[in-house]
Amino acid sequence: MREQELRDYAAIVLEIGVDLQPGQDVAINAFVEHVEFARILADEAYKRGAELVDPWYWDAQVKRSRLLHAPEASLGRTPAMLDTRYEDLGARKGALINIVGDPDPDVLSGIDPRRAGLDRMPGLASRFRVQARELVSWTIVPFPTDGWAKAVLGVADADLLWEKLKPTLRLDRDDPVAAWKTHIATMRERASRLDELGLAAIHYEGPGVDLTVGLHPCHFWRVGAVPTTPGNWRVVNIPTEELFTAPDPARADGVIRASMPLALSGSLVEGLVLRFEGGQIVEVQADTGADIIRGYIATDPGASRLGEVALVDATSPIRRSGVIFLNTLLDENATCHIAFGDGIRTAVRGFDAANPPSDEEIGVNVSKTHIDFMVGSPEVTVTGVTASGARHTLLRDERWQI
Repeated sequence: MREQELRDYAAIVLEIGVDLQPGQDVAINAFVEHVEFARILADEAYKRGAELVDPWYWDAQVKRSRLLHAPEASLGRTPAMLDTRYEDLGARKGALINIVGDPDPDVLSGIDPRRAGLDRMPGLASRFRVQARELVSWTIVPFPTDGWAKAVLGVADADLLWEKLKPTLRLDRDDPVAAWKTHIATMRERASRLDELGLAAIHYEGPGVDLTVGLHPCHFWRVGAVPTTPGNWRVVNIPTEELFTAPDPARADGVIRASMPLALSGSLVEGLVLRFEGGQIVEVQADTGADIIRGYIATDPGASRLGEVALVDATSPIRRSGVIFLNTLLDENATCHIAFGDGIRTAVRGFDAANPPSDEEIGVNVSKTHIDFMVGSPEVTVTGVTASGARHTLLRDERWQI
């Protein structure tokens, strides 16, 4: 990886990802293996007027030691100082950059899946809270590691994985920042067309799949971008290809199958099948990792209900790459996905981050967790249903029909 490429990538993260403004604080979350890019991000952030850059590094090997040896009753505990870090960042309206790219996807091999499901680190409820309520300018971005490349490509070569990632990040364009602005404008136009349909539910149908998900009565379709300064947007996931909205947590019935493996808690969940009744997950099946999912949905009462539905077609650079990245940030932007757990408050009309209503008033799902999994495939047709029962085919053969 050439340094100039990484600085170009840092420009995307800072200008498109968080729309960094002079005087803002910047928090960076990364694996220890991401230190090279974290340092470049810090350097470029200070050049753009950041007041304080605060990097925090996670070591997955230490998590393995915890799961092997720590008392089970302690596994749900997270450091209070990290909660304070996010709260302070929110109070100062700072920027938060989360770098992902698991350096050791097999680090929890042999660990009791039930214990693994109890330990949420490094995902903290306090981080999800400041992000979900838009208290910080946040984004999630990938960076390759040898371990991630080994899992995805069969060879421990971060440079080779970087070459696969560059087109998904639009780093292969003459002006990557401008290309991102054009892409966001295109997605916003399609989201407006979905809003015009006035949908009340989404129906997924295909082999072994028949699920109807009700939508929040005040939902609207969002892209992975949030307005910031006048005329500017920040992108919460880089890359992003999804149109997403808030479901009604009480309305989901039927069966859905995951169409891709899900990397979760250092383990791989494969062949996942969920059955819903009255909005709630009532049955979990999987070829591997079922107990991990069961552990997550037992987190709290809202963890077994849906918090997000998202639509993606097959024309994205991620899908065209032909790579299953075993990373939700990328894989969820290759195809349609849904998420159980905390709901998308900012996809409900009337939500005001500066003066947010209570969770009860806004009516979205409430949970300490939020787990996306991929459900789209060429065999699954996605249909929008209005309150009157009118049906609009949205995606067939993973191509937009609107």
